[in-house]
Amino acid sequence: MTPDTASSAHLHAHGAGDAKHAHFAVARSQHALGAALVLTLLFAVIEVVTGFLSNSLALISDAGHMVTDAAALGLALLAQLIAKRPPSARHSFGFGRAEALAAFVNSLAMLALVCWIVFEAVRRFAHPEAVQGAVVLAVAAVGIAINLLVAWVLSRDQQSMNTRAAMVNVMGDLLGSIAAVLAGAVIYYTGWVRIDPLLSVFVSLLILKSTLGVLRESYHFLMKGVPEQIDYLQVGADLAALDGVRSVHDLHIWEMSPGEPALTGHLEIADLARWPQVLAAVQDMLLDKHGIDHVTLQPESHGHCAQAV
Repeated sequence: MTPDTASSAHLHAHGAGDAKHAHFAVARSQHALGAALVLTLLFAVIEVVTGFLSNSLALISDAGHMVTDAAALGLALLAQLIAKRPPSARHSFGFGRAEALAAFVNSLAMLALVCWIVFEAVRRFAHPEAVQGAVVLAVAAVGIAINLLVAWVLSRDQQSMNTRAAMVNVMGDLLGSIAAVLAGAVIYYTGWVRIDPLLSVFVSLLILKSTLGVLRESYHFLMKGVPEQIDYLQVGADLAALDGVRSVHDLHIWEMSPGEPALTGHLEIADLARWPQVLAAVQDMLLDKHGIDHVTLQPESHGHCAQAV
């Protein structure tokens, strides 16, 4: 360990009265994402080839979605590995936001894919093209089984924002495979090829709804928004109502990493000599009522400032 590394480790250490969080996701297994990545990537290759050979937009859409999922799962796995790195001298907050960043990028890629599918579907609906229904039906049926297996694997780790984002993609794949099966069956038995682009648009709209939810969540986290489960105004009111606190200002609440809220602020104290007792009451209230463990507050007397605690 170099002197700089040793100094950084000392600075990031927590004392007896500090928060118990770890700056990074603890005890999250990468096995689920790794297994899902292998399954998705293998079937994506098969579906891309058969999709173009059968000339099915529904199958091509599902194939494109599978390829995007493979990239998304790879990013998610890499992000979780990065997020487990401890804080350093250059990244004092650690790397917990890597997961949200990957989820955000995945969502943008999904939006681009949806736009392409809708554009191609409109074109094909106006100018139908021949589709090999039997091939579509067979490959899509296998796709349903693969997607169900991947969804089961991912369902065992739903605490991670990134795993949930990957799960959204997989569920979209499952819908895509079901739509492709229906398209293949209709084309094979009736010859109505317009069902192919029609079902592609329907699945794209379902995927869009889920993708926008993940995009909003990851954007809110990256922008250090107040956690959804915490009422910012109520926290301020509860702090101001504590015995010995005259006012609250410069209050900020965000998440250090997913599920780990943090708070900083300035408290004007009636009697600075009572600050240790006030601080203990503040910490107990924030943890018990709002679930906030990582707290950094600066006590101030009227017109004067004290050292941050």
